[in-house]
Amino acid sequence: MKYFSDIFIIVFLFAIFAVSHSLLASNKIKRLIAERAGNLIAFYRLFYNLSSFLIFVFVYLESPKPDIIVYDLHYPYDIITFAFQILSLFGLLWAAKPVNVREFLGFSQIKRFIENSYKTEDLDEIQEFTAKGAYKYMRHPIYFFSILFLAFRPTMDLFYLTMLICAVVYFYIGSIYEEKKLVEKFGDKYSEYQKNVPRIIPVKFRMRKTASDITV
Repeated sequence: MKYFSDIFIIVFLFAIFAVSHSLLASNKIKRLIAERAGNLIAFYRLFYNLSSFLIFVFVYLESPKPDIIVYDLHYPYDIITFAFQILSLFGLLWAAKPVNVREFLGFSQIKRFIENSYKTEDLDEIQEFTAKGAYKYMRHPIYFFSILFLAFRPTMDLFYLTMLICAVVYFYIGSIYEEKKLVEKFGDKYSEYQKNVPRIIPVKFRMRKTASDITV
């Protein structure tokens, strides 16, 4: 019975992170802040990243760690699993290649603010649409490779498995809300992209040509 309560607490704490992360990422909240703070919204992205990190650390530290090993792979299966994890890491780096790291972290926004070139209508970041690279095969390749990287573990305990399942569910639900914002920003261009490219799992390989033909 104790393990069920542990799982409940882990899921509950993760839900706190997920809800706060999603609320702070919503355009409604950002516009509300921009209306009151003006160009100071330039600092919001850095605040968002730091607060998300601290909340996740809190969730990790406060979550119970049940002493149950779900599986523990032995040679050579542990090596094979670890090799797939390394491959998924390379996939993650490939998927993240189009990402402007400084913009993602919030440093570029602060630089533009200091230079008096920040546009409040950008809210907390400048978003660019891309259908190149990994984005030809799935709309959220970072989520896909992150799931693979987290899942390929030679040893899996109950705490990690629960967190993994929570993360997978959150990636999927989060992608729905994220795409609503992308459709709002890019309109028909993104709607057409949605029709031709799968969300997270790259199963529609036959649609690759159509996706790559999208003008960006």
